[in-house]
Parts: sequence; C-alpha cells; structure tokens
Amino acid sequence: GVVLKAGERPRKKTTVFLQIYPRLPQDTAACCTLQVSPRATTATVIQNAGATLGLDMTRHYALLEVRQDGGAERMLRHSEIPVERVLLWPPGARNQHPQEEGYYFILQAQGSGGDLGSGTGGSEVSSLEEYDDLCSLSTLTEDTILAALRQRFYKHNIYTYASGILVAINPFKFLPIYNPKYVKMYNDQPLGKLSPHIFAVADVAFHTMLKQQENQCVVISGESGSGKTQSANFLIHCLTALSQKGYSSGVERTILGAGPVLEAFGNAKTAQNNHSSRFGKFIQVNYLESGVVRGAVVEKYFLEKCRLVFRDRSERNYHVFYYLLVGASKEEQREFSLLHPEDYAYLQQDFNLEDAEDLRCEFKRLHQAMEMVGFLVPTKKQIFSVLSAILYLGNVTYSQSEDGQGLEAGPADVLYTLSDLLEVKQELLVEALTKRKLMMANNTVVLHYTLDEAVTARDSMAKSLYSSLFDWIVLHINHALLNRRDMEEAVSCLSIGILDIFGFEDFQTNSFEQFCINYSIEKVHYYFHQHVFTLEQEEYQEEGISWSPIDYKDNLGCIHLISQKPTGLFHILDEESNLSQSTDNTLLEKFKQLHHDNPYFVPTTVMEPAFIIQHFTGTIKYQIKDFREKNTDHMRPEIVSLLRSSQRAFMRQLIGSDPVAFFRWGILRSTIHIIAVFKEAGRRRAAAVQGCEYFLKPLYSLVLVLHLWLGNTVYLHLSVFSPHRKTKGSKRKQLIPKNLMNSRSLKHIVGLTRHDLTPRSLLHPHPRNQPSSISAQFQASLNQLLETVGRAEPFFIHCIRSNAEKNLYHFNAFTDVTVCVFLQQMRYTGMLETVRIRKSGYNAKFTFKEFQEKFKVLLPKEATSAPKDIANLLQKMGLGQSTYQIGKTKVFLKERERQHLQDTLNKEVMRHIVILQRWFRACLIRRHFLCKKDAAIRIQVSTYMKPHISYKVLMTGYCNCVSSHAGAKQLTEVSLVVNLFQSILDGFIRGEIKREGFGLPVKLDSPLGHMFSTYQVNIRQSCDLCGFYIWVMEKAYMCSACKLICHKKCLSKIITDCSTRCDDGEPGCLHFGVQVCVLTSKTYPIPMVLLMMLEHVEMNGLYTEGLYRKSGSASHARELHQLLEINPETATLENYSIHTVTGLVKRWFRELPDPLLTYRLYKDFLHAVELPEQSERLRAVYQKLDELPSANFKTLERLVFHLVRVAKEEEHNRMSANSLAIVFAPCILRSQDTTDPFLVMKDVSKTTTCVEILISEQFRRYTEKMKDITELEYAEALAVNQLKLKRQNTVRTVSLHRTPYCCHEVGSTESSIMSLYAVALRFPFTGTKGPRSLKRFVFLSLVY
Repeated sequence: GVVLKAGERPRKKTTVFLQIYPRLPQDTAACCTLQVSPRATTATVIQNAGATLGLDMTRHYALLEVRQDGGAERMLRHSEIPVERVLLWPPGARNQHPQEEGYYFILQAQGSGGDLGSGTGGSEVSSLEEYDDLCSLSTLTEDTILAALRQRFYKHNIYTYASGILVAINPFKFLPIYNPKYVKMYNDQPLGKLSPHIFAVADVAFHTMLKQQENQCVVISGESGSGKTQSANFLIHCLTALSQKGYSSGVERTILGAGPVLEAFGNAKTAQNNHSSRFGKFIQVNYLESGVVRGAVVEKYFLEKCRLVFRDRSERNYHVFYYLLVGASKEEQREFSLLHPEDYAYLQQDFNLEDAEDLRCEFKRLHQAMEMVGFLVPTKKQIFSVLSAILYLGNVTYSQSEDGQGLEAGPADVLYTLSDLLEVKQELLVEALTKRKLMMANNTVVLHYTLDEAVTARDSMAKSLYSSLFDWIVLHINHALLNRRDMEEAVSCLSIGILDIFGFEDFQTNSFEQFCINYSIEKVHYYFHQHVFTLEQEEYQEEGISWSPIDYKDNLGCIHLISQKPTGLFHILDEESNLSQSTDNTLLEKFKQLHHDNPYFVPTTVMEPAFIIQHFTGTIKYQIKDFREKNTDHMRPEIVSLLRSSQRAFMRQLIGSDPVAFFRWGILRSTIHIIAVFKEAGRRRAAAVQGCEYFLKPLYSLVLVLHLWLGNTVYLHLSVFSPHRKTKGSKRKQLIPKNLMNSRSLKHIVGLTRHDLTPRSLLHPHPRNQPSSISAQFQASLNQLLETVGRAEPFFIHCIRSNAEKNLYHFNAFTDVTVCVFLQQMRYTGMLETVRIRKSGYNAKFTFKEFQEKFKVLLPKEATSAPKDIANLLQKMGLGQSTYQIGKTKVFLKERERQHLQDTLNKEVMRHIVILQRWFRACLIRRHFLCKKDAAIRIQVSTYMKPHISYKVLMTGYCNCVSSHAGAKQLTEVSLVVNLFQSILDGFIRGEIKREGFGLPVKLDSPLGHMFSTYQVNIRQSCDLCGFYIWVMEKAYMCSACKLICHKKCLSKIITDCSTRCDDGEPGCLHFGVQVCVLTSKTYPIPMVLLMMLEHVEMNGLYTEGLYRKSGSASHARELHQLLEINPETATLENYSIHTVTGLVKRWFRELPDPLLTYRLYKDFLHAVELPEQSERLRAVYQKLDELPSANFKTLERLVFHLVRVAKEEEHNRMSANSLAIVFAPCILRSQDTTDPFLVMKDVSKTTTCVEILISEQFRRYTEKMKDITELEYAEALAVNQLKLKRQNTVRTVSLHRTPYCCHEVGSTESSIMSLYAVALRFPFTGTKGPRSLKRFVFLSLVY
C-alpha cells in the first residue's frame, strides 16, 4: 500500500511505500516493503524488489496486481506506475494491509517464453494477459481469441484491440473506469500506447479530425444487450470533455442532456437488455477547426411503435411511462389524472415494481435533463399530459351498441378524462374511435368499425401520438443544439459522428419491425466489410504487392434479396400494400413465387404463415401477419381531424404535417389575438375605475396564449404581468431560453431530419401526395445515413454480450449454451477474419509523393519520389522485408515500422535544429565579440570616460529621470512631481496591488492541496474515496489538478495529497532548476532570488532600451548565477549590468523542471487562445489560471506586475506587451512533448498570444486604476480649496455672531469629507462600475 512516513503529512511528497508479496520457488520474506518515488514504474519496482530480496536479476520477473480476495490477477506492464494503481483501490486498502484484505502486489518469475510461472507448481497465469491487441496472438483461431478475451475479462479488462478496432464485452456491471482522470490519462495518446479503452478511440478520433482536418465517425455494432447505447454515452462524454478544456460554451451541456431524454422516451427493458434502445440514432457533433464544439444534430431511425401496445410478458413498455407513474408528485398525479401502473392495459404484461426507488430517481434526472435541453416547465407539463392520454387510450373498451349497428366506446370516466387531456370534444373522440370516413368523388361515406378494426384504430391512435411526440422532442433537441452561425456564416467545420444502430434481433415471434431492424444491420455489416476486407484487398491487388486474399462471408446477396428493384421483398411489400384485394397470405405467396430459388430465402411449409431469411448471423423466421398493415401504419385521417380540433395548441403542433407552416400560422393567429386583447383591455380601462387590474388580466392571458401556440418559442416572465404580489416561496429564477425559435431556424432543422418524420394521411378524395410506405421511408433514411457515414473516416467498436442471462460480470464460457452465444457473436462479426487481415495487412500507407514530403529529411538531397530511393531508405533503416511493401504508386508499412520511421524523423529534425542553433549562436557571439572589441578600442583612444550613473533606490532614479526631462522653467516643480509620484506609486499602487492580488482571481486552498470544483455528472461514475456510485445529474466534486472525483460528504475523508501539487516548505539550498513550490513558503511566498532580480530591474532598468531583448556578458552571467545559486544574500546586483540580470531572470524561468504555467495546462491554454471571440479567450485564460498551484499562481502574479511596469515605459525601453510576450512565452509556457519539433513550432504564435493576453489585460487594469487615482487626487485638491474657503468664511461668521455651533459643523464636515476620501482609497478596484460610481459620489460630496 501507499504509506506516509511517521504517521504525519510529509513536508515534501518524495517517497511512498509499497508492499510486495513474493511468489517465488526460493525461500524469501513473506512480504517486502519498498520505498519508492510516486512516479516509479513497474520496472523500477521490480529492480528494487530484486535487490532487496537478493534475487537473480538475470531472470525475468513480473509484478501482478490482485484486487479482491480470490479475484483475478492483472500483470502490470513495465511502463505502468504501481502507485497510480493503488490510488484506484478503496480507501481502506491504500495504507498498510494484510494479504487477506484482497488488494496487494505479487512478484513472481516470468518464463523465457513469456509465460508467468507460479513458482509453487500451482496453476499458471496465462501469457495472454500481455496481449492488449488480438493481432499480437501467435496463433489465430477461434479458441485462442476466445481464451484471450476471457482471460482479459476476468482481469477486469473489458476492452481489447484488434488493430484499430475496439472489442467491448458487456459485463452487465458498472466499472469505475470512466471518471475524468481517465479522460485526462488518454488525452492525445496514440492508439495502443495505453491499455485499451473506449476513451482512447474517442481521443484518437478527435485529434485525428484536428490534425487531418477530415470528418470522423464511430460505428458501434453488436447484438441487443451488448452495451451499444452505453458505449455511445461514454464516447459523447469523452468528446465533450476533450472539446471543453475547462471552458464550456453550453452546447456540450445540451448534448449531454439530450442523451437521457432520448433514452427515457426511446429505450425499454427487453429479455436481452434492461436498457435496450428501440430506435436507431446518429449523433453528429460539429466542431470548429480549432476543436471547439460548434453544434450537433441528432437523427433517429425507425422507432418501434408496436411496443407501445403489445410486447412479450418478460418485457416492458418505454421507460418514461414508469418514470412518470412512479416518480410523479401528488400534484402532478392530480394534474395529469395518473393511476397506478397496474391500472393501465398498456402496462399490464408481467408488471413488477421491484425497482420503484430507482424509477423515482430516474424521473428526477429526466426533469433535469429536459431542462438542460431547453424544455421549460409548461412544455414538460404538455408532454406528460400527452403521455397520460396515451395510457388512457389503452383503457378504452368496446361493446356492441343496442341497435346492433355499430360499437360503443367506454367506460365513461375514461372517455371523459381522455377528452379532457386531449382537450377535444368527447363526441368527436368517440366517433373517431368507432367510425371511419371514406371519401368518395361526390360524397363522404361513414362506416362503422368492427371490433377488431376498432381496437386497431385505438392502438393506431396511441402509436401515432407517441411517434409524433418523439419526433417533436427530437426536433426541439436539434433546435437546442443548433448553432445560428451555421445559417449565417460560411465557416468550415468538422464533425465526429456516432452511429448507435439497432442490435440484431431474433425473438420467438419476429415481425415487420425485426425485419427492418435486421436489414439495417445487414447494411451496416456490409459497410464494415467494405472498409475492412473489400476495399483493403482491392487496393493491395491494384498496387500489385504480394498478398494472399483472405476469404470472408459476403452478405450482398441477402441485401439484394430484401431491397433490390424490382423483385426485392420491400418492393413487393409496397406493391401489395397498395392493392385493396391483397392480404398477408397473397403477399407471402408472391414472396415464395419470386424467390423460391434464392439461396437466402428459405420457404416454409404451405400451412405456416412465415418465411425464413438466411442472414449473416444465421436463419431467422418472420411471421407474415400484419406486414401490410404495419407497412402503411400512418397517422389515420380520422385521428388527424380529431387532434386538429383540439383546443390545446401543443396537440395541434404534434400532428402538423409541416412544422414551419404551423409555426407561421401560430404567429399569425397570436398576432390577431394580441390586437383583440389590447382593444378589450382599452375598453375595460376606459369603463372601469380599477383599470390596472382589468388591463393586466387579459394581458396575462395573452402571454399564456402565446406560449400555448408557440411552445418554447416565446416565453415571458409571467410574474411581470401577474396582478398578484410575489410570495416568499416564489424565489425560483424563471428560465428563459437564449435561442428562441424562428421560421428560418425551424426550416433548417426540419430539412435535416425530415426523412424520418411520421407520415400522416389526410381526409381527401384525391390526395395529391400519397405518404410513402414505412419500408420506403426506412430505406431512404438508412441510405442517407450510410452516405453520411461514408464521407467520414470510420472507427469501429464491436460490442459483445458476456452471457445470455444478464448476470453481473460473468463470462460463462464453460457451458455449451453460452459458448454458442459468444462464438456466434464472434463468427457473425467476422472477428477471426478481421484479426487475420489486420495482422497480415498494412495499416500505414503513403503515396510516393506523400512519403517524400513527409520523410524528405531522411532521404538524400538528390532523391526523388522514385520507389528505388524509398526502398533504399527502408533497407538502410534495417526494416524487414515482411514489414513493408512498395506498390505501383504507394508505400505500405506496418504500424510499428511507421512509428519507427516517425521517431527517426523526429530525431533527425532535432539534430538539424541543434546544428542551426550552433551556427546562430556562433554568429551572435561573433557579432558580440566584434562589438566589444570595437568598444575597447574606442575606450583606449578616448581622452575621458563618460561617468556611469547608478540608481540606488527607486526614488533617486525617478528624480534623475524627471530632472533630465524637465526644462529650465520647470526645475522648481521637480520636487512636487517626485513627491506626488512617491505618494501615489509607493503609497497606493504597491500596497494595494500587493494586497489585492493585482486583479487576478483569488485562490482558495482546498484540503491537502486539491482544487475542487463542482460539476454535474452526465454518465454514472464512482467516488474515488467511498467507492459508491455518483449517479447521473448528481453534483460531484472534482480536483481540477489530479482529477480526483468524490461526493461532497467525502471531502472530509481525503488523506492523500494532490499528486500534481507541492507542499509549502522552507526554501532549499538551490535556487535554479527547482520547482517553484520548493522555493516558496509562508515566509517566502515568491522565490527569493527571483524577487531580488525583479526589484533590481524595476529600480534600475525600466528606462534601459531593449531591456529583455539584449543579452549581457556570458562570463558575468555565469559568475552571478553561481553567486545567486550558493548564497544569494551576499550578491550585489548593482555590480552587474542590467542585461546580465534580465538574462538570469529569463534563465530562472527556463530552467524550471515544470514551467510556471505547467505542462499539465499547456494544451488548455492553447485551446483557450483558439476561441473565436476576444471575450471568450480572456475568460477562458483566466479560468485556467485558477487551476495553477498556489506557488505558481503567486509567482505569475508578481511576474505579470513586473512586465506591466516594463511595458508602461515602452517609450524608453522599446519593450511593448507583444515584445515581452515573445520573450517570456517560451520561458513560462512550453510543451513537455518535444519529440515532434514541427508541432512545437506551430504552437509558438499561440503561446505568445496567451502571454500577451495576460500582459495586455493587466496593463489595462493598471491604467484604469491610475486614472481613478488621478481623478480622486483632483477631487481631493478641489475639496481642500473648498475647505479653506469655508474655514475663512466660518471664522468671519464666528467673529461676528459668536455662534459655537458653526465651528462644530465645520469640524464634522471636514471629518466626513476625509472619511469619504479614505473610503474611496480603500475601495477594491475589481471593476469599473463600483469605483466610478463611488468616485463620482466622493467628488460631488467634496464639491457640494
């Protein structure tokens, strides 16, 4: 465990203790306690343990991590840091602990072949644990892949690579590996450098998009219950975290809030999955070229409407119904007329409320998520009212009428409540549920439903309502995610798409829904095959390289069977659906007649109403019943007419065929109503005495009308218009949406998502536009989706179920049934073939021209892009013949060889840079030498020397400066100016700036050096202290430095220091090349040597030209550096030139092991500079300053104050804010990664801009404060003159009238005036409004 010394908090966290338990054949101690540094790697720990135990270090050893008693063992890689693994253990297991606690490290021998020997003759830990990538397996078979995945699964590693493809096994249990520290861990790391993780895929997609300026997409596939939806949530969470960089624009919050809303309305519990998505979705996140989120679009595909009215007994309806019924308050139950869940016919299949408490919590989170995407309280009430109406529809029953001519609907109370919720007339509701109208050429025929037709019409109405509600929610989520600049500016943007498509389904009864879902899986699988197999192997053959083709199952024949014109099953279905005489049986016969000889179509017996399709996963039987009806399941014309007559505008908006036209019509109606309300208010006001009350009531109703008609588009603060007074309980701030909807934005959104809106039939004898069938609409939307995905570079994630019973963290691979389930998933995803082609293929490919441009530094000068020159280079580097091939136009490389080439290129570039630096420095030294030589000659021949002026103190220097600039007539005013400067600058500026922190944000120390801030959790995470969950929408505390996350109640349990902070201590013996926190303490808040040099420059060098641009003597610099390093108290800086001192100031910052603005925040500051608006850049930079360690923050504060003083004298020293930023940016803000010098050079302008922002902003604040001081002094002088006059008048009055009261008044007046002036001087200059208003108040008080 990690143990602190002597039971107390150490002064500096330099060492920790690890307890290692040897498992070796020779006799050793039972436990070995090692003292190592916090950043010690596994290799270092093994070396120390071997030295302590006296082991033979010529052998190989491995360090294993054991978590939980009897649990799996995980071997640590040599580059991993064991202390970081310990910090992931429960708090009770981080200190000293016995072996039976279940959390400890094991040291054991490693065989020459890579296997780990147990050392005791017991069972062996398989070497498969070493393989994060399945392509590393020496033998590729289904058994070895299965064994590798099982081995990793029991090591709590659910992610595995197959080259660039991620395999994710669903453990049916939440693992604590998705906290913010993991986002930080995988940030900007190459794929494969760290252990496999879904955050690694998100990070690589994000940075690949930025580097290559190309769109990316992530395709998630797998069976239902394999964890696709959760994987999509993790990707969204990581992508938004990467784009924020500590500064959020608000779009990220909306994106994260959209997920829970869509899942509540579109997910349900099934036999395979407790949280199954019953619709497909594609989320496209749009970015600016700098990586800032610009907006997003959510597209949904094929909502499973039939689940609303019927499903298997082991399954549930959509989540939102249970959330509402269980979690609603008593007031909401009354408002929406809610019953108990078991009282609804649509919810009665095997209903059990064992998770009632969870449902209540989910309902609260749904409320919060809806607010995040902009749904106001009235809108949420409208949505919940529609949900209640849908449930009541299921309770409508039918009986034969007394005259026997038709049906009667009931019960009466259900019809009354339903009509009230829909706000339609009960008579029209009953008519729509029992009769249908047939439009003829000359008249309308009314027909009565049969019992089956009536039930179908009722269920159709419920499905249509729910589908339209879901469409409306998606539409308004997209509007909340819309960036208005997308319609106004032609700014190029990039995108990352996440495709969370359906899971493959094979139930006991498969119908039209499963047919469409499985067809979509066929299309996505074909897309995967095209990229992984077909296109890859075709390119190898076209280039003529040596390649043995890999066979794979092609599913194109199945796709043609279903969708190819004119005999595809979908097209036959559309034809039969338009024929009134056709039935499901005739449809089946036509299927069999046209495809009896197709190998993918398996006909059934004559009497069985079903057909079988040979999918790539196997054969699936589909029941033909209701295929035709479901294919034309539009919103029926009777339902459209009924809901159009509703008094509720929201209901009319749901069934509107054109949202844009409805929006415009709503504005027109509202405008007419406004005019009528104002006229009525005017008449009432003229006729009544209490006109205000009569005027406000109709105006208040007007606001309600506006909201009902326009939904979220118009929402005013109702309390402004309400005639009632506010109560104490009405303190809640009313949310007002920032981006109100208009017809232009709505039209833009509808154009993006129109492909999957619910079609509506109209009552018209000759409809011009017949709504397309469900299958045709589904095919069109699917084709559009694949076109969008095809334009981006894909990443693939294969999700696999670990077992069929949904058991928690159970890989039941020893039963025949589960093996079949797991192997079946492996086989139909083509995992074995995928691993083979990835292992034998070439991941890196360059055209000859691209190769020459990228690696021209490595090629000879006279080399061209000819294959011969490239081959010579690869042979010269010693690459094996099997690791690369040269084709007709391209070079193909393995990933390892490509990385080797890149590393060699970086080293060669660095070598060239060093050579250039040598020549450049030689030229500078030569020029400097010649200048000194010329100066020495001039001095030798000079007859006299110019006296050297030395300024001992600041006031002496300022006095001499003023005297030199003053004319002959102004010499008498020099002392006045100097005194004024001393009183203002020394007495106010230095004191106030030092105490107020120079305008930088005030920093508060948190427990043990942590810097906590609160944020709202968007995916379930785990507390690093107590180990319990932090649920979605809860508040969590996160350290911005080390990314520790915990509950608020757990803050008091923190016992470990922040891993990125240093403790305060006394300064050490060294003053250069030491961390800032080591050089500071409570006595020395700023490093002593730095403070000495800065104060010396401020007193003696502010007027020196080129203060920080020119360099001093190298020998003098070495001498002074040695003196300051050993004994700075004895150093006399006046003996050295000012340029020597300034050179050491820059050297002090350059030699810091961690720069002043820290390596950790380097990319965050660059990201802040890339923001488009100046105000956003400034705010983002200052937000990142809050995350600096306390010592760095105070030192930066002093440095910026110094640079402002230098920039203030730009007229003399020629050092502007930009010049100072150019000089100091490389000193205080630099990257830790120097492997690629080109990237570092690209960041120079950004780092300079960042430092210049700090200097310029503080210069502006400095100037404003000085201006305020000047105005206050003017007010003081004016007040003194007024007092003198008042005293003279008062003395004269007293001598004449002898009234003592006047003298007392004068004394109090003088005292109050001076008190006001003192308050003005003490007023903190934190803004412009406060000081300016107080200054004006003081000025007026003094004058009048």
